[in-house]
Amino acid sequence: MKLVIFDVDGTLVDSQNMIVAAQHRAFAAVGLEPPTRERALSIVGLSLVEAFTVLVGPEGPVENLVRVYKEAFGTLRADPANAEPLFPGALACLQALRQRDEVLLGIATGKSRRGVNRLLEHEGWHGHFATIQTADDAPSKPHPGMILQAMAEVGADAMDTVMIGDSSYDMAMACAAGVLPIGVSWGFQPVASLVAAGARHIVASYPELDTALDHFLAQPSPSAA
Repeated sequence: MKLVIFDVDGTLVDSQNMIVAAQHRAFAAVGLEPPTRERALSIVGLSLVEAFTVLVGPEGPVENLVRVYKEAFGTLRADPANAEPLFPGALACLQALRQRDEVLLGIATGKSRRGVNRLLEHEGWHGHFATIQTADDAPSKPHPGMILQAMAEVGADAMDTVMIGDSSYDMAMACAAGVLPIGVSWGFQPVASLVAAGARHIVASYPELDTALDHFLAQPSPSAA
């Protein structure tokens, strides 16, 4: 079996506007100047405590920022005018992979378990993923814990596992876990950051990702040797 793990924000889902808006509300609530859009998106992928620690430092009002951010994000999501669309081609890619008998799908995300459950409910994806690792289940990226737990949960070997993400944290996590890191260029971080963090391949669209995954899936499993 091959395990194909996806990041969520910036890889499957275009949530950037919601993330930036919620950050702005959080910073306003504690009387701080919000980060630039580029800076705000640069920490997507980290768990919230780690993300705000990067933005304001360990001595900053991290707990208050996390609390207000969660509240703001929930309020924004409840407004039908705010959307978190899938990136073009994401749904077709997942559907095609689900048809392959040798493939198991996984998620590794800095989102909370509750946030992932909302996504699964909204997209009708319950039962699609054999393993789901969130900020509630393992240390924050780039620690390899999410991938290591995912592989242990489904019995996959590192050589049979690929991590797909849009951030340097995803790529560094994959390298630390010994799995194949594939970076996507449509997310929230520059391609150069992904390459520097160890991305083996960079794809610019879901059709390109389909091709890269076809090549990966065609490789014989070392466990079958």
